[in-house]
Parts: sequence; structure tokens; C-alpha cells
Amino acid sequence: MSLKSWIEETFSRRECVKFILSSRDLHRCFPVNQVCQNLIRCCCGRLMVEHLQQEAPAPTVIFPVPEQDVAEDWSLELHTTASPTDAYGTIDFQDSATRACRAKFVRLAVDSKPEALLQLMLKEWQMERPKLLLTVHGGSENFTLPPKVKQAFSKGLITAARSTGAWILTDGINTGVSKYVGEAVKTFGGHNLRKRNTIGITPWGVIDNNADLIGRDVFKPYQPLGNPLRKRAYLNGFHSHFLLVDDGTLGKYGCQEGLRKKLQKHIQLLKIHPRLKQRVPMVCVVVEGGPAIVSTVLDYVSNDPPVPVFVFEGSGRAADLFAFLHKHTDIDRQLDADIKLDFLARIGDVFGVDRKEASRLCALLLECMDHRQSITIFDSESEEQMAPDAAILTTILKGTKASAAEQLSMTLAWDRADIAQKNVLVFGQHWQVGSLEQAMLDALVMDRVSFVKLLIDNGMTMSHFLTVDRLVELYNMPQGQTDHFLHHLVEDVKQTSLALGYRLSLIDMGLVIEYLIGGAYCSTYTRKHFRTAYNGLQEKKGRCVSTPSLSKQKMGTIPNSQRNFFRTAQPYKRKDQNVPHGTSENAVLSGGLCEAPLVFSFNFNDVFVWAVLQQRQQMALFLWQHGEEALARATVACKLYRSMAFKARQSSMDDHMAERFKAYSLEFGQLAVNVLDCAFRQNEKMAMKLLTSEMAAWSHFTSLQIAVSSCHRPLVSHSCTQTLLTDLWTGPLNMSKNSYLKIILSLLLPPAILLLDFKSKAEMCHVPQSHEAILFGRDTLKSGAAHDETDHVANQDAEHGLPSQERYLGSRSGILFPITLHGVSWITRLYEFYTAPVVKFWFHTMSYLAFLMVFSYTILVKMDDQPGVQEWLVILYILTTAVEKTREVLMSEPRKLSQKLKIWFSEYWNLSDFIAIVLFLFGFVMRWHADPFRTAGRIAYCLDIIFWFVRVMDLLAVNQHAGPYLTMITKMTSNMFFIVVMMAIVLLSFGVSRKAILSPDEDPSWSLTRDVVFQPYWMIYGEVYASEIDACDDGRPCAPASFLTAFLQAVYMFFQYIIMVNILIAFFNNIYFDMASTSNKLWKYNRYRYIMTYQDRPWLPPPLILLSHMAFGVRAIYKQLHGNAEGDERSSGLKLYLDHDDRKKLHEFEEKCVQAYLYEKNKDLHSSQKNRIRVTADRGDVHDGGRSLREGQHHSGQPYRGGLAAGSTSGPLGAGCGHTDPALGL
Repeated sequence: MSLKSWIEETFSRRECVKFILSSRDLHRCFPVNQVCQNLIRCCCGRLMVEHLQQEAPAPTVIFPVPEQDVAEDWSLELHTTASPTDAYGTIDFQDSATRACRAKFVRLAVDSKPEALLQLMLKEWQMERPKLLLTVHGGSENFTLPPKVKQAFSKGLITAARSTGAWILTDGINTGVSKYVGEAVKTFGGHNLRKRNTIGITPWGVIDNNADLIGRDVFKPYQPLGNPLRKRAYLNGFHSHFLLVDDGTLGKYGCQEGLRKKLQKHIQLLKIHPRLKQRVPMVCVVVEGGPAIVSTVLDYVSNDPPVPVFVFEGSGRAADLFAFLHKHTDIDRQLDADIKLDFLARIGDVFGVDRKEASRLCALLLECMDHRQSITIFDSESEEQMAPDAAILTTILKGTKASAAEQLSMTLAWDRADIAQKNVLVFGQHWQVGSLEQAMLDALVMDRVSFVKLLIDNGMTMSHFLTVDRLVELYNMPQGQTDHFLHHLVEDVKQTSLALGYRLSLIDMGLVIEYLIGGAYCSTYTRKHFRTAYNGLQEKKGRCVSTPSLSKQKMGTIPNSQRNFFRTAQPYKRKDQNVPHGTSENAVLSGGLCEAPLVFSFNFNDVFVWAVLQQRQQMALFLWQHGEEALARATVACKLYRSMAFKARQSSMDDHMAERFKAYSLEFGQLAVNVLDCAFRQNEKMAMKLLTSEMAAWSHFTSLQIAVSSCHRPLVSHSCTQTLLTDLWTGPLNMSKNSYLKIILSLLLPPAILLLDFKSKAEMCHVPQSHEAILFGRDTLKSGAAHDETDHVANQDAEHGLPSQERYLGSRSGILFPITLHGVSWITRLYEFYTAPVVKFWFHTMSYLAFLMVFSYTILVKMDDQPGVQEWLVILYILTTAVEKTREVLMSEPRKLSQKLKIWFSEYWNLSDFIAIVLFLFGFVMRWHADPFRTAGRIAYCLDIIFWFVRVMDLLAVNQHAGPYLTMITKMTSNMFFIVVMMAIVLLSFGVSRKAILSPDEDPSWSLTRDVVFQPYWMIYGEVYASEIDACDDGRPCAPASFLTAFLQAVYMFFQYIIMVNILIAFFNNIYFDMASTSNKLWKYNRYRYIMTYQDRPWLPPPLILLSHMAFGVRAIYKQLHGNAEGDERSSGLKLYLDHDDRKKLHEFEEKCVQAYLYEKNKDLHSSQKNRIRVTADRGDVHDGGRSLREGQHHSGQPYRGGLAAGSTSGPLGAGCGHTDPALGL
């Protein structure tokens, strides 16, 4: 059913169908003449002539005769008829020159059902569900509010409404209190129609020119400024919706009150939020007002439950009477006799009524005071008074008699943590078991960052809150587009479609995390022990339902803070958990059938990843500040968002979603850079440890590994990272001037190694060791390690290096050798020299250059039947290289062979090496056979050497000067594909036409392909084959239409040589200038790969590398037999292994850096805020002498209040981290 038909079927209008004289003085003219028809009115308010001019049905008119008396009374039921409404649509108010003010409206009968009204507003008008109902009552005639009262009312009302998502109900007319509400919306309200939920419930008959609004689903312009002498009212232009109540009368007020009360009651039956059981609260706001307000207030406060009433003192009339009586009945709730007499006189003066009516009103006022706990008087003149919006919301909490849990639910739905902190989470408050955990869960689901912070600050810990069931519930909450995208990722991972209503599991989320991070990352949720425990939990759930309380006690899901009552707020402080390093991801509890199987050591990490996957940036930014490993979490979020942006673009989803993911990735990437920069300024070595320390919670990855996998170039090119990479590159060698020459000389003359300078172990404490070095250190110094580990000084500050006395830190701290006052032994010097990556590079480079010379000699001379010495050297070199490549694949971190191969082949040079090795092996097999196979083998050798010579380019990439140019060449080569394709199309179009015209009698042959491409290709470089342009010059017979080839060649040369080649040159030139500024950063990023290549590579070059392989094999077999293979597997890679104390010191250092960074950002933002406010104040003083600032008018700037406003829901990084720093070059 369409909206138009639904509205007309649901809502109706009322028309008077019987003329009844409004006066008891009988009209004596019979029959009534034309003049009398313009003077006589019906009880509905219309003139007789208006009755006669109405559309069908024609009204029944009573023309009383002089002798007849009329005693019939006009009633809605008897004398009006209902018909489908004829007025609904959109009003376009014409009185605002600053912005478009439009409102939805509908004309409806006074007896309309409130259920239909709610459906109209929520579904058809798409208004947001109310979380609070503010019904404003007051004077309907124009009155003047004092400036301070007006400011408090306007700002307080709109701030309370906007911050909580409230609906405001008024009379909707452009006079009295409704006009002030409209001015408040104009000054403090937003532009969004859905956010301006200000509803006017107005009598249809009192609207001037209401006939202009008649029309079905229309867009009606409306001018609210009319003749001030007219008695009818105009609609206020700053309301967003109008319910025009029609009871068939004209010019009469009051018919809307009954419908308004019914609508308010039905709104109160709505849930404040789908997750919460609490209903929508309501508060009555009183400003000024006449005698009818007294009865209205009494109705509100005497309800069950009562409706709180908020009165603005100083607004006049009824409001001031309530304030006066509220103050004088505060002690014994009785008025003294003299005060009561004065009060009666005051009532008479204020309302202009006689003493009897004043006594009746006084009795009603005193009856209202019997419910004084539901009435709040706000004095805007008082300096001790709180902010008006906070006072309104506090009135609701105190006046509804709700429990503490219900009050917390209300403030949670409003997202007003300031109100909850001052009135709910107070000292001595008692809570039911599980209520605070439920509040935390609701805050996370509803994305209430301020409430999550408030609960954490008041003692709630993630270790007590987070359970497997709650984490699963968080991932399965309905989120619309976000939920759809997450299910889409699960479908991509599983390569299958999910059933409708499929419930995501933590294992699914683990697969998604691995899918997004990629590489060798292994999520905690997909590890074998986690999957076993998780599946066991799912199976045991049914058996645990029968004994929920017992199983909860066993599982520990009821924390200690809730087994007793939660009493007071304490600052959050992380509790250390004695979890073994090897099982830090999660542990399996045993001892009962229904235990909770999983306990997370870094619970903030799990909630943080949930916030990222759910695209809740502000929540993720807040959670980023808590827990440990902030740098790692920032890089993980950067990688996840980057991958999600790529998947969104790949799946052709909303472009805004991909852009949003990219912006989120940039924000977290900049956070990582800022934290690293802050740490590097404070302590360089500790900052480097942050990059390379192993993190068990993140798949034993390091922050640097995650940053590289996410292509986070700014972090990898940071000075801290580059300094660390330089230390890794040089190893223990103390590089100085002409160091490369010394390395080459030492390689040629090994005794010269003893003359080189080596770094001390204190200088190398932050540098992680390779797998080979760890194995060497464990075996050679096994006896000394056990003794020196016991002598380690536990309280040595890791930020200040190592002491000079002899001691040993063990492999877990990355330092492997004993330190003595007599220096390092010559055996250790030899080992450290040959295992330094820079030495490996030169050793392998010298060997590779020798290999190229021998290979070149082999293919340049005649190939004999049997391989010579030179060829055998080449064969042995390439075969051992193939073995080394195989070792690289098998020793890589992914668990599955397919994943290992996928990651290995993703590197261009690995693919080039694979092709070179396969091509050489093909040639090697062919050369053993007789011709022509031997010739084919030799040709394979000749082609194969091209790949090995091109491989030298990768060796040059290590150089700081040549590396950036190679980066440019790579960029140009990868981006020129489409231009080359277009050039190929032009070439083929000319080549085929030219060959077909010049050689019409050719037989089928593969040479045709060569002839089509050969000459046109060389024409690109300037070879025009001038002698062949005219095919008839030599006197030979010409092919038909051969003269066309000259014309075609001219056109081809113009397009190909003049246009396409110059476009290609311009394209390369553009890439050069674009990358000139970033090529150095890109080279620094790629430098990690070069260093890691030689960090993990054996020190012996091919073909001697086979000895290293044999040693590794023997060592691996030995470790396997002794059960230490797992430890060696974890020890591979560029990682720094720290013991518990060192990790704790590193986490404390990182936390200090995060706090220092946040403090700097807050300080900078507060300074900028003060500067902006100072400039605004100066401008105000220049323009109007500062009166606007002092008087607090709505068009002026407001006085500055230090700190964030109450209830602020700004970003979790305080004042600074919600602002994105300069863009990253990710």
C-alpha cells in the first residue's frame, strides 16, 4: 500500500454538518436574508454563509422561528462527519532567508488512534525513535522572557534534546512558548530534518489560511507572517513536524490536548532502545503559563508513575507561582496564614481572576506541592545552579522513581555519561549481580564510548567482563551494512554462502582476521587448542543450562566485584596475570564440567579487534589507549582497515565505505607513527625494542612485521626504524669510514677480521638475533648461560643498557654471549663477522659476480659433449641456490605449504629466480643429448643468463643512491602496461594492413606474424625503411593499391611516433617527478626486505651454502629427537625475545609514551580552543563593545568553559586524537 493511500485510509478530517446558533438570543429574521448570513455563527465557529459554501454533503441548517426556542447543544459526534483527510505533505516556510525550513504535516481528526500516529511518525516520516519526551507547556499568548531565562531555556532544552535524541512536543503556533521553542531550534538546533524532532500538535481550526494547506501529498509554501490584527494563529517555521488536529470547529483552542495526552502515553510505552527494557521517560517543561497550566501540572505529577515537571523560575505567571510555593512549603509543606493571603492576592493579580477562582487555583497549587519531589524549580539567576540540560535530565532520573539499574539504562540510551557519573554511579550505590556487566555489554553494542570509559574508570575490568559468550554476542549483533560486510568477509574466507540467520563464531572471526592480515599470521581463535576448547564449550552449553548458578561460579563468569555489591568508583588499574609465556594467548581451565574454557590475557586486544571489524572507529580509538602493546594494536588496525578497504573496492561495494576504511587506516597509521616518534625521543633503544619484541598475543609477530605487511611506509621509513635496520644491517660491526673496503679485504684476508672494531653488547641489547645466531649461542655457551642467568640483576633498568660486569642475559633477551672485561674472544669475533648481514651481502655478491663470469665464459665458448669444470661450477652453484630457495619456502612462517608458496611467489625476484632455475635445469637436461637437443640446451643456457644478469639489479637496490632509481624503474614498468597495449593495437592495425596490401599472394606460414610486427616495430625508433616506401621504384610489378601503404605509414608514424611515444615519455616524466619526493621513503620501506633477506640467509654463499644446509639438517634432527623443535620454530625471524620482567618494563615504557603523546595532543587542542575563543571575543568587542558576550544573546559567542563540556562524547584520545594528522603515504 502506498503512503498516499495509507494516510487517506487511516486519517480523517471533521466537518460540521448542522448549523446550530452559537448564541441563545434567537434570530428574529425568518427567512434569514443575505446580510444575516454574514453575521450569524454556528457553534462550530463558522458563519452561516461558510456553512452554505461547504462542499458536499450540504449541511442541515436550523432556521428557528420567533416562537420556537432552541435547546439543542452542538457536539462532535452528532453534528460532524468524518471523511478521508485532504491535507498532508510538506510545508515550505518562506520566512527564513538563512536556510530552508520544511516540515511534514497531516490533518487528522481529534479521535485519531495514537498507534496510527506513531506508525506515521516512525515508519512513514522516518523519525528517529525517541529516547526522551520533552513536552513543553506555557503561555499561548506572546510574552517576554528575561535574557538569562531565555538563554537557559533555549540552550538547555535543545542541548538536552539533541544529546539524548528526544522528541519535543509543543502547540506548534508562532506565539507564546512555542515561538520560543522555535527560536531555540533556530539558534541551537541542527539542519537535519530527522534530527529536529520538534513536533507541533496544533488545532486545524486556529490556523490562519489553513485552506492553503489543503492537498494530498503536496509541497506547500507557507508564509507565517500575516496580519497581526487577525485572531487566528500561524505555524512556527522551526518545527519539523505538525499534527493538525481537526474537530470540525474553527478558531477554537483546546481540542488538541486530548490527542496530545493519548499520544504521550503511547510514546511512553515505547522502549528507549531495542536492547533495553526501560521505557521512554517524559518530562514536562513549564515556561510562564496561564491558569490551565496548574491543572496540567497536577495531572502529570499525580500520575502513576509520576511525570517529572521542570519549571523555569522567572519566566512569569504560573511558573513563578510554582517557584514561590515550592520554596515556601519546603519545610513543613504548610503556608502561613499571612503568606497564604498574599499568595491568593498574587494569584488574582497574575491571572486576573476573582477571589473564588483564586482560591480554587491555590488549592490546586497546594495539591501539586504534595508531589513536590516530582517538581524541580530551575533558577537561572543562581550561580550554584547546574547547566539547564543537565538539570532537566537529572529531574527525570529523580522524578520517575526508577531503580539504579533503570537510571543507568536511561543515561546509557541518552549517551550522557556525565549524568550517570553524578547521579547514578555514586559512592555507596548497590547493584544487583550482573547489572554492571550488562551495562558494559550494552555500552559496547550501542557504541557508547563515554560509558565504556566511565565503567572502566569505576573499576570494571575486561578480564572480569569478557567471556566467550559475550564476545560471540558482540560479533553477532545486528548492524545493517556493517553486519552485511562482515558476513561477506566470512563468505569469502569459507568460499561458500552463509545461510540466513547464520551465527558467526569466534573461529569464523579468526579466519577473517587471518584473511585480512594475510601472510603467516595465525589468529588465536584458529589455533588447535582454542578450537578444541571452543567446540567443547558449545557442546557443554546444553548441559550447563540446568545448573546455571553452579556453572557460573565454576566458570568464574561472576567476578568477585559482583559476587558482592559494587560500591564505589575506583580508577582503572590493570592487574598482572601470572600466565606462562608460552600460553599467554588463552588458557584452558579444568576441574568441572561447565567451566568457562577460555580466559584471555589481553582482553582489550579482543575487544579492540571487534571494534575495528565492526567499523566503530571512536570505540577502537578509545580501546587503543587501554591495555598493552599500543603500537602493535595501531599497526594491526591499520592493516585490517587497509585490507577491508581493498575488499570493499574489490566487491564493488559502496565507494564511501572504502574511503571510510582508508581514512580509518590512515588515522591509526598516524597514531603508530606518533607513538613511535614519542618513544624514540624519550629512549631510542626502548623504542627499537617496541618494534622488534615478539608479541604472543599477535601470532608471535612484531610490530615491525605487521607494519611491513600493511605497507605502512611512514612507520618503516621512520628514523627509529631506519636506525634499527642499520644496526641490523651492520650487526656487531662498528662501521666507520671505508668500512666496505675493510669488509671486502677481510673476506679476502680473514686474519684482518681481528683488526676490525666491534660493538659492545650494551650497544647491541636492542638488536634481535637471527635463528642461526640463537642456535650457535645456545650450543657454544650452554654451560655459561645457566650460571649467568641466575646472576642477572633483576632490577637493572632496561632503559639504561647493560652493566659492565660479566653477565649473561640468555637467548630470550636477545643477547647470547658472555661479556668480559678482556674483550670478545677471537672465535666469537669470527662468527659475528661472518653472520653480519652486510658481510653476508658482500660475500654473496662477490660469489655471485664470480658465478656470472664463469657462466658467461661457459656459454661464450664451444659446448663440449661433457661438461667442463666451469660448467660444473655453474651447475653446482644453481643447484645449491635451488636448495636454498627450497629452504626459504619450508622455513617460512605459514603453516600450510600452499600458503608458504603463495607468499614466496608473491615476491618478484623469487619468481624470477624460479624461472631462471627451471630454465637452466631444462637446458642442463637437453645438453646431455645429441644435436639438435644439445643445441636447444645451449640456447636455454644463453637465455637463462639474462635472468641471472637482471638479478644484479636487486643487489644494487641495497645502495642508498641506486635504490630509489630502481624503485622508479619498477613503478614505471608496472604502470606502463595500458599505454603499451594501446601502442600494440596501433602497431597491429598498421602492420596487418600493410602486409596484406603488399603481399596478397602469401601462403600460410608463421613468418607472416614476424612480417606483420617486424618493420612497424622498428619504425617506432625511427627506422622508416625509406627504400621500401614506394614498392614500385625498382620496376617490379606492384600489388594492387600498393600506393596506400605510403599513406598508411605516414598516418601510423604520426600516431605512433608523434603521439603515443610522446605520451609514454610524458607518462614516465610524470612518474619521475611524482616519485622524486617519495622514492627515498619507498626505498627505506623496501630496505626492510633486503635486510631480512640477508638476515635469514646462511653466511656461506653457493655452492658452499650446502654445508650450512647440512648443519641445519643435523641440528633440526637433533632438536626433534630431544623435543625442542617448537622452541626453534618460535625463535625464527627478526624478533627480540624478552623475559617477563623485561616485557613488563617495555609495556610500562610504552604506556608512558602513549600518555605523553595524549597529553601533548590535549594541550595543543586546548591551546587552539583558547586562541579561537579569544579571537571570537575580540571580534565581539570590536563590533558591539562586547555586549553580546556579556549578555549571552543567542547570536553571540558563549563564554569559555575550561575542559570538555559535560556529557561530551568526544574521541577517546581526549581533545587531540579525534583530529587526523597529516595524511600518510600508505
